[in-house]
Amino acid sequence: MPRDADELLALLDLETIDDDLFRGAQMPTTRPIVFGGQVAAQALVAASRTVETPYAVHSLHSYFLQPGDPSVPTIYDVENLRDGRSFVTRRVIAQQHGRPIYAQTLNFHKPESGYEHEEPMPAVPSPEESRPVGRRAHGEEHADEWDVAEIRRIDELEDDPTRPARQRVWLRVSSELPEDPFWHAAAFTYLSDMTLTGAALSAHGLSFGSGEVFVASLDHTIWFHRPFRADDWWLYDQTSPAASNGRGLVLANVFSRGGRLVASVAQEAVIRKVRS
Repeated sequence: MPRDADELLALLDLETIDDDLFRGAQMPTTRPIVFGGQVAAQALVAASRTVETPYAVHSLHSYFLQPGDPSVPTIYDVENLRDGRSFVTRRVIAQQHGRPIYAQTLNFHKPESGYEHEEPMPAVPSPEESRPVGRRAHGEEHADEWDVAEIRRIDELEDDPTRPARQRVWLRVSSELPEDPFWHAAAFTYLSDMTLTGAALSAHGLSFGSGEVFVASLDHTIWFHRPFRADDWWLYDQTSPAASNGRGLVLANVFSRGGRLVASVAQEAVIRKVRS
């Protein structure tokens, strides 16, 4: 997995095979499967290669169909569903070994003025006042593979019995990205899959990587409300309204450090107790 912004951009810079057909490379990893955020971000890049300026992605909806194989490239097949005056829609199928592993539908929107409102950012400690976390912080093997993300967890959560499962973290790409807003959207898409299931696990005193629970993402949705920098701190305010039938749902608001609501994310994941 990438260790900095340069390696992340190299990973997301797809090879064009044919019209609407792209190949995504892999990076050396000890992980047995491809990281979900990588497939989502590469699919976003593939779709964007078929869309003209000034359209910008405003939403993506996706399903993880099969675990990805990190030893072979991923092929992204883009289908043009609609070219409208205000909106453009694409569908992407990611394939390996001749079978689909991931499906993504995206909408792109031409910028326009209109009504605006947004929820306020909660009062939270700053990133500098929050606890650094990550694979390296917990002494996990091969922790440098996650160096592309800097994560700081907010432990001081006010009591709220209506939201028993929640988590708040500050996140950012650990080194500087180019100015182009698209690469910030793509980098954010990559990082957006990193911490979400922790909110669902928090109500049960569990954590990802503890060995007590099996977790696998089922779907992933992002709404981009306004451009923001993924290499500057953003608050990931995550809640899990429900878990049942071996699944947990997480909803999240994303705020820039300046307090703007810049994106919203939703994900459902398999959450199963590991049997001895």
